Amino acid sequence: MEYRLNNGGCCMNKKGCSKASGKKLSVYDWLCDLPETIKETDLVEVQFKNTRKGYYLNNSQLELQKGDKVAVESSPGHDIGEVTLVGKLVLLQMKKNNIDTSKYEIRKVYRKVREMDMEKYNEAKSREQETMIKARQIAESLHLSMKIGDVEFQGDGNKAIFYYIADERVDFRQLIKVFAETFRVRIEMKQIGARQEAGRIGGIGPCGRELCCSTWITSFNTVSTSAARYQDLSLNPQKLAGQCGKLKCCMNYELDSYMDAQRNLPSREIELETKNGTFYHFKTDIFKGLITYSSDRNMASNLVTISSERAKEIIAMNKNGKKPDELLTQTVEKKKSTEYENVVGQDSLTRFDTEKKQGKNPRKKQLKPRFNNDKSKPNHNPKNNEGK
Repeated sequence: MEYRLNNGGCCMNKKGCSKASGKKLSVYDWLCDLPETIKETDLVEVQFKNTRKGYYLNNSQLELQKGDKVAVESSPGHDIGEVTLVGKLVLLQMKKNNIDTSKYEIRKVYRKVREMDMEKYNEAKSREQETMIKARQIAESLHLSMKIGDVEFQGDGNKAIFYYIADERVDFRQLIKVFAETFRVRIEMKQIGARQEAGRIGGIGPCGRELCCSTWITSFNTVSTSAARYQDLSLNPQKLAGQCGKLKCCMNYELDSYMDAQRNLPSREIELETKNGTFYHFKTDIFKGLITYSSDRNMASNLVTISSERAKEIIAMNKNGKKPDELLTQTVEKKKSTEYENVVGQDSLTRFDTEKKQGKNPRKKQLKPRFNNDKSKPNHNPKNNEGK
């Protein structure tokens, strides 16, 4: 019996490729309509629990497709995962992740999973939640400053990976001994960061979409508060922090665009001198190129909005010892905001109905008898009849 997830992403059909699946770190197979690309390599990408992936060699020439459950080589025993990529895209994905095939240990794909393999797999997975809770209690009893974030059992149940978070170096040699005696499996400890933990657990961000770290981000770049300053975001830690407690990764997405746009704007520290007084920077609309100045340094007073070109012009005049009469030379047109208007009941409900055309009913013409000559016409005069 073959086990395959039908919602695993692309499948070959007459309509082409289906949409990518909603699994963590899913990859859209845009070459699935070209079956000849599958023969370019025997390497396959296999995904395990959450975001853990690996690349394996299909040396048995099994007919593998995206979504197949396979048993792969592990140390010790075997592990069970899901095929997420086959063919040429595997090589492109390895190149993207900077994986050197000469240094990377490529293990083998044993077989497609059997019913017995799935029974062991499901039995091992059912122990993960209970094991994680017990592991946290043991770590707390040993007074270790660490947090067990996740536990992943191998497909055959002979090995368990404990993912933990720690700010400092932790000596967990005693912890491993206690884990081995308690759980009776081979123990492996992996340290992850707060962002990686959020990616493994998953969740919904404030934007309403699934977390980027659990769907497509594989490398986490440093995010600083200067990114918020460049984008004129409020420096509120509660709004800038994600579910991992760190600054949101999405703050870096548009940072380059903001930095490029600000190169054409004058410095915020420069004051504008006019005959009516001195004006100070208040706020900037970066992409529209509009700058608002205030006559008071510490509060909003007599706000005037001008273009960046006008601000540069006034700065050049001030350098030459000249002062303009006013900041504005012409009024900046403001777009009218659309307001809500209740129009219920003003229009007829039947305004979209098509009017029925009234058909013309021609009156039927009455047939009159026709006569060839006048003699054949009947004489309706009673006097003529009496004379005869």
